[in-house]
Amino acid sequence: MPHNKSVLVIMGVSGCGKTEIGKLLAEELDRPFFDGDHFHPESNIEKMSSGQSLNDEDRREWLIKLNQLALEHRHTGAIIACSALKKNYRSLLRAGMGYCMAFVYLDGSFDLIQARLLKRKGHFMPASLLQSQFDVLEPPKKEITVSIEDKPEKIVKEILGRLK
Repeated sequence: MPHNKSVLVIMGVSGCGKTEIGKLLAEELDRPFFDGDHFHPESNIEKMSSGQSLNDEDRREWLIKLNQLALEHRHTGAIIACSALKKNYRSLLRAGMGYCMAFVYLDGSFDLIQARLLKRKGHFMPASLLQSQFDVLEPPKKEITVSIEDKPEKIVKEILGRLK
């Protein structure tokens, strides 16, 4: 393993590329990939599908599930895609992980991400909720931050370089 962070959380607003970048990184690092969206309770998916944004209480159970997933892979490693928009969400995700977790923030402008979301098909998160994600976003200060302006392969290469 090229570094001591066994679980990487690929974070950012909806449409920033968490799943695509996460899968590519998982391939490069030979670790399992988990899409946080697949761990939402049905009630959260229904709420977002109907155009309502999730609140902290809605997200709590989901974040605890993802923390359990991270703890299960603490020693073997994993890549988890999760919006992790607020500092306290990241704290919940990191609980019990010590130094075995790092966050990679995929940073992009509202306009760029909105354009991507409008092209996306078959996802429960409507583009209309993007502003609510930017409204609550607390970008991490001490984590790896990469711009999403480049091609996915170049972004992954940059992340790998920053992990060393």
